[in-house]
Amino acid sequence: MEYLPILLVFILYFSSIPIAYALFGASIFYFTFFDAGMPPDLVLQKFITATASFPLLAIPFFVMAGSVMNYSGISAKLMQLAEVLIGHMVGGLAQVNVVLSTMMGGVSGSANADAAMQSKILVPQMEARGYSRAFSAAITAASSAISPVIPPGIVMIIYALIAQVSVGKMFAAGYVPGLIMATFLMITVSIIANKRGYEPTRDSRASRGEVGMQFLDSIWSLSLPFGIILGLRFGLFTPTEAGAMAVLASVLIGVLIYKELKPEHFIPIMKDTIYGTGTVVLIIVAASVFGYYLNWERIPQQLTEQLLLLTENKWLMLAILNAFLLLIGMFLEGGAALIIVAPLLVPVVVALGVDPVHFGMIIIVNIMLGGVTPPFGSMMFTTCSVTEVPVGEFMKEVWPFILALLAALLVVTYFPSLIMFFPDMM
Repeated sequence: MEYLPILLVFILYFSSIPIAYALFGASIFYFTFFDAGMPPDLVLQKFITATASFPLLAIPFFVMAGSVMNYSGISAKLMQLAEVLIGHMVGGLAQVNVVLSTMMGGVSGSANADAAMQSKILVPQMEARGYSRAFSAAITAASSAISPVIPPGIVMIIYALIAQVSVGKMFAAGYVPGLIMATFLMITVSIIANKRGYEPTRDSRASRGEVGMQFLDSIWSLSLPFGIILGLRFGLFTPTEAGAMAVLASVLIGVLIYKELKPEHFIPIMKDTIYGTGTVVLIIVAASVFGYYLNWERIPQQLTEQLLLLTENKWLMLAILNAFLLLIGMFLEGGAALIIVAPLLVPVVVALGVDPVHFGMIIIVNIMLGGVTPPFGSMMFTTCSVTEVPVGEFMKEVWPFILALLAALLVVTYFPSLIMFFPDMM
């Protein structure tokens, strides 16, 4: 009976109950009807005290920073830079799509936001240049999986809170996996573009002068993510303060440099921030109460013991967990999957000597891959709804990119020294 709340979470979630209410409802159900040792008012108190966390303040700041950047012209400058750098390659606009998602990681940190933006901006341009709409939607969804992996992704903050690891180290660990994902996707785009004859957007490689001019024009956009990491590396500010600095810097750039941020943008920015923050924080505090139930019943410890009976080889265990996470990702939205499985699996890998920061990147890459796959891939539905591409046609085009992301996941899993290079420097 102690496992009934876990089953109840899945039943409620698949009944279209938001994951925050599913987690909280299952927890209240358990402490009300199965274990009277914890009074309900203490459970509610746990729900409230979970919000009293200093690292949680980073979430509204980074959500607001992403919204400000979209209105301030920073996203447009990054797209121009991507086009100048790789527009001469075969499959030019598809390659730009991948590089822009990589750059946008340091701006939005949200896969769905990136997928929606590029579906509106790039997909019509790709279709006008001869790319099929289904292919354009597929590469847009696949490349959007990179955005949350490049810091400052919100999922990194959530995982850091769950696993009790440094947010700064999670940010530092994200660059290499993001670049690996981008490289594999760009190789796949080149192969498909050569077969189908997708032309570059530029007749020739941009000159050094042109690249230099565009780089100078976009330098302020590029400086934000690197400024955040350098500030964390040298101890100039905490992750929470880094979010506040990102908001301040993006406002100043939008008003004084690019001059595209206007007073009328204030209300939509605040709406985006309140909605994004409320959604994420409600899930986190509900997961905190659910985690209290898990620890009360020692379920993570029991799961660790059972999995260790299967094998004590950490590489084989990581392969098993990857298969499990891929299966979970096919049915659960990425954020929900992270909230549910991370508290259960982190103790297992730590017991085998896997660094929790490294495992965090494995989980994040894995759940982002799940966002591209049916039946519940959030980026799949976002791009298909915006571009009006049937899911069946989307699936015919997206499978090579899923294979590319799977290959990137294997590299992230089995080459920990690559992933931990920057965190180990901190």
